[in-house]
Amino acid sequence: EPVRRVLLLGEGNFSFAASLCGAAGIHVVATCYESEEEVSGRGRAAESIRRLRERGAEVVFSVDCTKLKDYFLPEQREFDCIYFNFPHCGRKTGVVKNRELLAHFFHSSAEVLTEEGEVHVALCNGQGGTPADQPRREWHNSWQVVAVAAGAGFILSNVHPFKADTIHGYKCTGYRSQDKSFCVEGALNHIFTRSMPLLYFKPMICKIELESREVSFQVPQVLVDKINRGFLELNSNHPVRTVKEKLTAELSQAFPLQNIDYCFSLLHQSHLSGVCHSNIFWIILSPEETPRTEEISNGLANAILFSQVDFCRDTDKNGWVNVQEGCHISKHFYLRPSLLPYAQAILQRGAFLPGILHVLSGPVFRKCRITPYSMPVFHEVVFVCAVNMGTENSCIQMLVNNIKTSIHSLHQTVSSVKLSINLQEATSFETTELNDFAAFESQLSKIQYFICMETATSDSCDKGTCVGIIRTAHYKLASSEFVVVFASLNLDLLAMLICGISDWRMLWTSDTRFLRQFPRGELRLFKSFSLYPPSYVHDVSFWVPDGEQFDEVAFHTIARRVSGETVVSIQLIDSFQQPVTGRKSLCYRLTFQSCDKALSRQEVAEVQLLFRKE
Repeated sequence: EPVRRVLLLGEGNFSFAASLCGAAGIHVVATCYESEEEVSGRGRAAESIRRLRERGAEVVFSVDCTKLKDYFLPEQREFDCIYFNFPHCGRKTGVVKNRELLAHFFHSSAEVLTEEGEVHVALCNGQGGTPADQPRREWHNSWQVVAVAAGAGFILSNVHPFKADTIHGYKCTGYRSQDKSFCVEGALNHIFTRSMPLLYFKPMICKIELESREVSFQVPQVLVDKINRGFLELNSNHPVRTVKEKLTAELSQAFPLQNIDYCFSLLHQSHLSGVCHSNIFWIILSPEETPRTEEISNGLANAILFSQVDFCRDTDKNGWVNVQEGCHISKHFYLRPSLLPYAQAILQRGAFLPGILHVLSGPVFRKCRITPYSMPVFHEVVFVCAVNMGTENSCIQMLVNNIKTSIHSLHQTVSSVKLSINLQEATSFETTELNDFAAFESQLSKIQYFICMETATSDSCDKGTCVGIIRTAHYKLASSEFVVVFASLNLDLLAMLICGISDWRMLWTSDTRFLRQFPRGELRLFKSFSLYPPSYVHDVSFWVPDGEQFDEVAFHTIARRVSGETVVSIQLIDSFQQPVTGRKSLCYRLTFQSCDKALSRQEVAEVQLLFRKE
């Protein structure tokens, strides 16, 4: 194995470095800020330095941790691990100065650390300002280590107690720049790793085949990194695919099963009765226009987005879209919000065999408000079975029982946390109790039952999180009347609840550390690689244009697009209406936080300015 290069900074008496030196497979470079003459007078320092040199370690003096690349040749700047134990500006300096020291240190470390390297920062109890500190200081009185590290592109990937008494020969020193020890009880070692950079995609036009002709369109910006990710493809190890495969395998034991492998179009055109158009991603097709070659992608992998149809239409007070006559756009399409119309279309063509459970799956797209379980895109699986009239209830019960068995089996392999799955009549739910998935499904057609799931750690209403719905309809197949049972499941929500993934955005991360936790598609309890990510709060207020109905979903969609899905909460905190003119203003509070990437205060401030303009 290659030797790991370890850099130690701010060594007081080199006792920590001496304890590491001699371990197999590492080369130690131990440094301190003071000169050799200053350090040698400290207790046990000379002995530790001698031992380090005897064992082949490098000892370097007068090293400024904020300018690390100045002390090493380019070929020596690749360190696998950097340790900085109990950094401090010296004497009685306050938290602001120490934050600045850490900020410069992290930027400097980024210049000499390998891509997969780690930065270890040990801090006294309470200094870090994370929930791991017990007791936890007030944020403004801490060193805000995670937010400071984010400014240099680092995320906190682990934190554990700094157990000084287990480190052979270690003695802390440097209290107020003196050769005195200080209290390290409750100290924590914070382990930082590099974050994937925040990605901003440029608009790109895509070509697809639609109704036997080639058309081009722009994909909505909020979906640029989510279209054509291939989570359900055969070579995928993504937990969403594993959940789908386990579900269908279980159901195949109880039903003759047939997968519908048609390539369903991403675009839909026929009218969706009852669906509020604010929840739809509208797409404009222009067959007459030929985009420049360099703007066309071969598929949808790199596609990005577009805005709502802001011209050629108006919106009534209920948010319904009225397409204006004489518009120069040839046709109005939208990204499919459900697979249900495709199942219904196949039924109407008579392609379904009674008694067989047919399976359709794929990503669907819906505009929605920003909440923890609201997803603008998710993977849906639809199970469809035509049965004789009068037997639909037994079919529903068998279907639900097998779905329950499958989910329980999956969950038990992952966690010992109690899981409950319930079939609830749709009439037992108030509209306010429905999550966005269930609320949208209710617009499509009448629902008989909701499939709700709850774990002891999930944050949901008393009835659990709705992960699926069941509806029935009467169809005439082969000259006979049948009742068709439709069961639709949100695979993304299922994967989150089974694997303990608290943030839907993590399912779409490009960071390889996510999929590494699910080798060969094996489901496991997810462990976040970005702990205690910093959050930032900004307010925005504005006048609502006279005579216009404010579209809150569109407002949330702008926040998603501009921030690259780093807005996690939008709350209306105030509204005002002028008594004379009747003009109305709204004030919203936005909370920014990334679940997988470093997000700095400066980056958020820039996004907030852009959001105001949009």
